[in-house]
Amino acid sequence: MSTATSSQAASVAAARQKRASTAPLYRLAWRNLWRNKRRTTLLIIVVAYATLAIIFFWGFTDGFLDSILSGQARFVSAPAIISNTQYFEDPDPENALANLDFVETALATNLVRGVAPRLEFPALLRSPYATQGALVRGIEPGLEPQVSNIPENVTEGRMISGPGEVVLGKSLAEDIDVRLGERLAMDVSSVAGPQAAGLIVVGLVDSGMSIVDETTVLVSIEDARRLTGIETATGIALDIPFGQEEAAARALAPLLPEGVRAYPVTELLGSLQRGLASERLQMIPLGLIFSLFAAITVTSTVVVSVMERTREFGVIISLGLSQYALSWLVTLEAIFATFVGWLAGLVLGYGLNWALNTWNILGPFLGRVYGDFLSVFALSDEIYAKASPEYLIYAGITIALAALFAALTPARRVRNLNPAEAMRSE
Repeated sequence: MSTATSSQAASVAAARQKRASTAPLYRLAWRNLWRNKRRTTLLIIVVAYATLAIIFFWGFTDGFLDSILSGQARFVSAPAIISNTQYFEDPDPENALANLDFVETALATNLVRGVAPRLEFPALLRSPYATQGALVRGIEPGLEPQVSNIPENVTEGRMISGPGEVVLGKSLAEDIDVRLGERLAMDVSSVAGPQAAGLIVVGLVDSGMSIVDETTVLVSIEDARRLTGIETATGIALDIPFGQEEAAARALAPLLPEGVRAYPVTELLGSLQRGLASERLQMIPLGLIFSLFAAITVTSTVVVSVMERTREFGVIISLGLSQYALSWLVTLEAIFATFVGWLAGLVLGYGLNWALNTWNILGPFLGRVYGDFLSVFALSDEIYAKASPEYLIYAGITIALAALFAALTPARRVRNLNPAEAMRSE
């Protein structure tokens, strides 16, 4: 037999011997956990609670931020909008949709609950006292409430019901000095040349959001078509369940004509999403604190266990178990207890987040507790948690830290034990 073959065989034999020598340690560590059931149960409960807290923390954080994005979308834009790619890049009414034949196709998609055509165009607003430019949104009054929260925030007067009427943001109305019941002139540069109309202000929007109250101008889509000369719409706003906007856009992609796309809220409000992503990053230190708390608790419990079992460890060392193996045994006990608590916390945490993602429990609860404060974030009464697989990684940090701390502190104490002194301890 060659030297290389002999060396390889020796390595394999050594590896098998090592596995055989460490296997009893795993079994012994598991049995030792249940020798003191009270201490082990407490340890598992602490880790399970910390794991549950981590999963709920991230599920609530992500769900809350998504709710802000969804809420803003229903004020500023919509959960999703179908439009020409040209219009998305250059929002000129001349880049409006060629036809609306695909509306029925969109409604047939399971994730789309309703549609509302819109025709948006720039206009010059004139009152007897002031003039101001604005982006006007032509809508179907009966369909718009499905995709927008603006109609329900008309706090003075009423929503438009047909041609010849206009609803303004309250701050915008103050800027141009126009009141309910007064006439507002609107000048538009249409495809057929300059057009103008006199509209009656029938309602004012007071949402508490400056971007809405300073810019909102709603008119009938019939008036919008007459003023612009466009017979279709610049976009079709879609009513989509919370959190399903991107999935709906993907489902619609193969069903739409070439050059027409469904844009989810994440693309419509990209700058807001980036801002919320930045806020999420700032939450990471708080999430790590939960993991650190659990790991320190595990380490503290193991340290107490080592101190209580000093005499026992002295006897074990005197019987022939190396101090290195004993320190590894202590580390394994900490890892096993943490792992059991981690699994229990995963089940409870994901179960809780699944329930909060399925039923709207958080929305009504937070609404009763905080009331109008939620309107600052443009939140409706629908707030859901999330249950992302990545939370497994965040919660797994607890085990990693617990194993590290157990190896550095209690296990190190065991390695430094003097067997004779340990057996004399009380």
